[in-house]
Amino acid sequence: MTKDVLDSMKSHMEKTLDALRKEYQKVRTGRASTTLLEDIKVNYYDTLTPINQLAAIAVPEPRVITIQPWEAKLIASIEKAILNANIGLTPTNDGKLIRLSVPPLTEDRRKEIVKQLKKFAEDTKIALRNIRRDAIDSLKKLEKDKKISEDDLKRAEKDVQDLTNVYVAKVDEVVAAKEKEVMEI
Repeated sequence: MTKDVLDSMKSHMEKTLDALRKEYQKVRTGRASTTLLEDIKVNYYDTLTPINQLAAIAVPEPRVITIQPWEAKLIASIEKAILNANIGLTPTNDGKLIRLSVPPLTEDRRKEIVKQLKKFAEDTKIALRNIRRDAIDSLKKLEKDKKISEDDLKRAEKDVQDLTNVYVAKVDEVVAAKEKEVMEI
């Protein structure tokens, strides 16, 4: 019984950590990355379509992203979608290829991004604590229903706390790595 609760808790915590990692991929560092364009959708024949389904996206240089649409007439739509996405990059094109230059970040902007990263991390830790609370509530319900003993409950609560500590440490590792990447010049 307690193993089911712990497995469910671990699964939820892993998903929460994955969500943080995914959110961090969208954060612009001074480096070009195709993940900056991941959530941008382009109006393609009145259908919002992800940009990566309409064009080849590449990073030929550390500060340049190139977008080569499958159809030349899509260039204007893709540029409009990028501008509307408000990611802080201005597209330029030569008729066949769209280029996005990623400017180097200023020191103030880097510090601002680090604050944003820490806020994401804190929100993730709150989510982890909520998962812990739900798991403990489930365990207490099992004990109340006489499906586990009081000793099993205490052991399981300790396991829940240990697992929570492991995931909080993982969040700290992820935020430290991303902070280092952002502060790197």
